[in-house]
Amino acid sequence: MNVLTIDIGGSFTKYACMQTDLQKNYRILHRGKIATPQDGRKSLLEALGKIYDHMPDVSGIALSLPGIIDSERGYCSMGGALRYNDDFYLKDALGKRCPVTIYMENDAKCAAMAEAAVGSLKDVSDGFVLILGTMIGGGFIKNHTLYKGTHFSAGEVSYIATMRSGKPSCKNVWGNRCGTPRLCKMYAQKKNLKQAEVNGFIVFQAINNQDADALACLDCYTNEIAVQIFNLQTILDPERFAIGGGISTEPVFIEYIKKNLDALYSVCPYNIPHAEVVSCTFQHDANLIGALQCYLANC
Repeated sequence: MNVLTIDIGGSFTKYACMQTDLQKNYRILHRGKIATPQDGRKSLLEALGKIYDHMPDVSGIALSLPGIIDSERGYCSMGGALRYNDDFYLKDALGKRCPVTIYMENDAKCAAMAEAAVGSLKDVSDGFVLILGTMIGGGFIKNHTLYKGTHFSAGEVSYIATMRSGKPSCKNVWGNRCGTPRLCKMYAQKKNLKQAEVNGFIVFQAINNQDADALACLDCYTNEIAVQIFNLQTILDPERFAIGGGISTEPVFIEYIKKNLDALYSVCPYNIPHAEVVSCTFQHDANLIGALQCYLANC
C-alpha cells in the first residue's frame, strides 16, 4: 500500500510517497518540498491537490499540520502557525479535491506517534515527546496510544504558564521561554551581539568549545526545561521523555537536561519517580513518519 504523507509547516510543506506493509514497515519511494501558501485556504488546498495529482497510485493521504486538530472529524479548531486554518473542516475540503481516505493530526502528536511506533518509545507503554523548535510541541503516549484529551489539545505544552508574579503575559508561556530562539537570544545578550547574528549552530559551536558564557546560557536554559519535565513527570508519570527538534541532536544538550533534573531530585524531600530522558530517534522526517503511523492506526 502506498500512502501520500504530507507535513504542512508554517514556512515549508514536505511530502513523501511511503510504501508500507502489514507489519507497518515503510520505505520512502519519493519525496519533495514546496513553500507553504501564506494567502489562505484555497491556495493551500490547491497546493496539496497538485502534490496528489503527481501520485495517482496512492490509496490515502496522511496529514501532519500545526494547531489544535480534531482528528476524528478532520477539523482544525485552531491553525497554529497557519491561522487561516482556524475553524476549518480541512479533511472534507481536501477530500473534494483528492478523493481518497484522508487522516490528519497535529504535527507534534505525529512526531510522538513516530517515536511510539518505531522509535525511542516503542518499548515503553507510557511516554512523552517534546519537540523543541520555534516553540515547543508535545505528545503524550498512554498505553502505546496517542492521548489527545477532551479538546484534542493534550500535549500543547507551549502554553504552560511560567510566570511567578506580575501581570499575565504571553511572553511567559513555556513555548516562548524555552523555544530554541530563547537560547540564541540569551547567548546574543551575553556576548553583546545582535540577535539576528546568532543561530543554534553558533551557540553550540561555542558550547562545544567550552565557552563559559555559552555554557552558562545552556545551563540556565536547560534548567527551565528540566523544571517542566519534573512537573510533567509528577502529573503524568510516563516511563520516558523523548526530546526532539534540531537542538536535541547535540549530546551536551541532553546531558545538561539530565544534570539539572538530577539537581532538582537531589533537593526534593520526597521519594518520587525520576524522569528518564533520551533523544528522539527521528528528526527531520519525524512528522512524515508519524503521520503515516497515525493513518495506519486509524484508517
